[in-house]
Amino acid sequence: MKIEKRVKDNVLILDLKGKILIGNGIDELREEINNAIKEEKIKLLLNFSDVPYLDSTGLGEVVRSYTSVKNKGGSVKIINLTQKVRDLLSVTKLITVFETFEDEDKAIASF
Repeated sequence: MKIEKRVKDNVLILDLKGKILIGNGIDELREEINNAIKEEKIKLLLNFSDVPYLDSTGLGEVVRSYTSVKNKGGSVKIINLTQKVRDLLSVTKLITVFETFEDEDKAIASF
């Protein structure tokens, strides 16, 4: 998995690209979130538009990221869920935990 970072209106946007699976992408995501927290960038927007699949370990890492940022007084929001990832979040009821958006500007304005 690849992660591209950008900042817009004081919100750190992580454009995630590729599958988030055990052994593939989880370490990169954890490292980016931990670095963001160290740099006090605690308004995070995860862009899932190029994430075709997320396994249970990947899902656990997304939840861990959410919790870590929330514990530092920040928030994590998600944009552009693919249908498979949306279905997974719905089945696990995590769709009710995360604020999700289809429009990046609306997501940024919600912080």
